[in-house]
Amino acid sequence: MRILLVGGAVRNMLLGLPARDRDYLVLDATVEDFLAAHPTAKPVGKTFPVFILDHQEYSFGRAQTLEQDLTLRDFTINAMAMDDTGRLFCHPTALEDLQARVLRPASASSLSDDPLRAIRAARFCAQMPGLSAHPELLASMRGVAASGALAEPYAERVGQEVQKALAGERPGEFLRLLDRTGCLLPWLAELDGASAIPAGPPQYHDASVLEHTARVMDRLAGDAMSVWMALCHDLGKVTTPADILPRHYGHDQRGEELAMALGQRLRLPTRLINAGADAARWHMVAGNYPELKASTRVDLLTRLKSRGVLREMFRLELADKNRDHGAQVQADLAAILAVKLPPEDRDQGERSAEKLRALRITSLLHAAPRA
Repeated sequence: MRILLVGGAVRNMLLGLPARDRDYLVLDATVEDFLAAHPTAKPVGKTFPVFILDHQEYSFGRAQTLEQDLTLRDFTINAMAMDDTGRLFCHPTALEDLQARVLRPASASSLSDDPLRAIRAARFCAQMPGLSAHPELLASMRGVAASGALAEPYAERVGQEVQKALAGERPGEFLRLLDRTGCLLPWLAELDGASAIPAGPPQYHDASVLEHTARVMDRLAGDAMSVWMALCHDLGKVTTPADILPRHYGHDQRGEELAMALGQRLRLPTRLINAGADAARWHMVAGNYPELKASTRVDLLTRLKSRGVLREMFRLELADKNRDHGAQVQADLAAILAVKLPPEDRDQGERSAEKLRALRITSLLHAAPRA
């Protein structure tokens, strides 16, 4: 029985990066042989034998030879294996593509075999700065999109790829590549056509809605929650009536429902779904924070804090409009949180809430003048 380390772990070792997820390929053995040697392994594969052992995946070869098996993998830079002596086995173009930082399908049928790989390709470009799409990949992605096969993967699988892209070093590349190849539909349908819509009047924006969104995502790299909020914040602009372009009146109200629908379609965690909807609905209000009335500031800060997105919302505004309201927001937040209801006004439900809100508004009105 031969057990070889395969895929991304080998790639990362060659790049000098941490090999966090280790997957193994089992050769020259039957399932019975493997289980006899590893009786605690748990079967998880449905179409071919795959086992989990010590939190690591062990799969059996799907071809007659190792070389053939490598061509069944997603991309050439992942089509590599290493045995326990350190000997390397590679797809014919794997090392060349890895050195050139090129993402290429492992075979002509790689993406049609598993259409999710089109989404995964965009995720890799978000995770690995400097990685470029080979013309073969672009053609394959366009072919999969045109065939309608992108609708086939389970939503949970697509959502996992999206979340990994949000955590990448260049998350905006995820949108750029999907847009370039026609792969936004059906999963990110709210952004389909966004590259043909101006983000706003020329004096404020020099890019399309999609490129502006991608740029804001890149500025927030390293904070997946904020990146998701960036992806959602201008969704409403895609539905702006053509006769009022390049302005986007009301896009924040329109965007809230779109962001909710997108997050739910991808089966994302509830906290992410709500954060995206909040970003779409409230980013314009947050962006004008210094001009807000005291009552609006109290309501906004109270809502964002209760939803757990206050810090992320104002990080988004800094990335979006380069306006830093952080110091003012923290001062106002401290002022309203310092307000306490007198004992006689407590535990009265809605009346107590209204009394607390009024006291907080008064606190801001009497605070020191803002710079």
